[in-house]
Amino acid sequence: MTVGSRLRAAVVPARGGDDGGAPLSDHAWRATVVGLHVVFVVMIGVAVLATFVARVEGSRTVTLGALGVLVVAYSVLGAPAIGDDHSRRAVGYLAVLVAVFTVLGWHAPELLFLLFLAYSQVWFLVESARPGVTWTVLLALASTAGPAVSWSRGTEPLSGVVQTSVGLVFSLALGLWLSRVLAQSRERASLIQELEATRAELAAAHREQGVAAERERWAREVHDTLAQGYTSIVVLAQTAAGQLPGDPGAAAERVALIEEVARENLAEARAMVAAFAPVALDSSTLREALERLAERFGRETGLPTRLDTAALADDAGLTRAEEIVLLRGAQEALANVRRHAAASAVVLRIGVGEAGQVSVHVSDDGVGFDPAAADGVGLAGLRDRAEQVGGAVDVVSAPGEGTRVTVQVPAR
Repeated sequence: MTVGSRLRAAVVPARGGDDGGAPLSDHAWRATVVGLHVVFVVMIGVAVLATFVARVEGSRTVTLGALGVLVVAYSVLGAPAIGDDHSRRAVGYLAVLVAVFTVLGWHAPELLFLLFLAYSQVWFLVESARPGVTWTVLLALASTAGPAVSWSRGTEPLSGVVQTSVGLVFSLALGLWLSRVLAQSRERASLIQELEATRAELAAAHREQGVAAERERWAREVHDTLAQGYTSIVVLAQTAAGQLPGDPGAAAERVALIEEVARENLAEARAMVAAFAPVALDSSTLREALERLAERFGRETGLPTRLDTAALADDAGLTRAEEIVLLRGAQEALANVRRHAAASAVVLRIGVGEAGQVSVHVSDDGVGFDPAAADGVGLAGLRDRAEQVGGAVDVVSAPGEGTRVTVQVPAR
């Protein structure tokens, strides 16, 4: 830092910049500024009255002229600088303030009580300690010069110099304390802004995460319900088209199944919009929903489908969410049998473990596959759904050895 820049930093008030936010609210700051203006008017009025009424030593004309200059400077420079960010006006007013108190110190030391006003104005016009200390010391030296010379000549007691020095000390102490308080206030305001920005970022991240989770849930619901239903409709329509020339009766049965599946798909779509609850569980138990699922699967595919629900008690302690997981697991496993297994028979069974957990097993004697090499969207979504209720999905298969899918939930 050069000598010039150091002098500028010590004299020019540090205004503007990123101070981390105002330490006072707009309303409180306006009230403070108005109060400072009122105090200035009252103090100047008292000084003028003292000039006329009391016996002020020195030239009354010079004293009143100095006060007049101070009033004009405050109106043009000081008041705007206090109310807004005008560093040049602040420097100009402080220079005039030092000059006026130099005159008062020589011609009217009785009016140096105005230093109370001047010292406070200094700290209102600066925002850092260095220029505040500089102008306070200059103001004290300027106002003390006259009384000090008079004391050295023996024409005035030392009390005036002492009073001015005491005022200087108190002004510096108060000003430095206020500067520290304001700096801490700006730091707190900056921290608050950072916290608010961080909170906004976290809220945005949570919203994005919620949107992603909702999209994933919709995708899983569509895959587990509507997509499977449309697959059944396509397969049934192809079968009906092939049977239509040679066996119109069988084709008519397939068309009836197409209508049934389409109606169920429509009901599923309405249920998804309403509450994401499977239509099969709206007015029936899990056992009844699985019986309808196995019966329709057998009709659609022509495969022998056996259902064993003997282990499932009427009150198995399952919540609706757990029942949905088991039903969706059975639907996904049967959909994979239809699409990939090329099986000749399917077994769907309910099991209850020693710890009370309930599981659905879907087994087929199809071509099988390698579970480590083929984990489709359906099984991945099924695993996510099971994990949400504390359950798990297990797939046991090998090429040429069929497949068994197990979905397990912890019954309450």
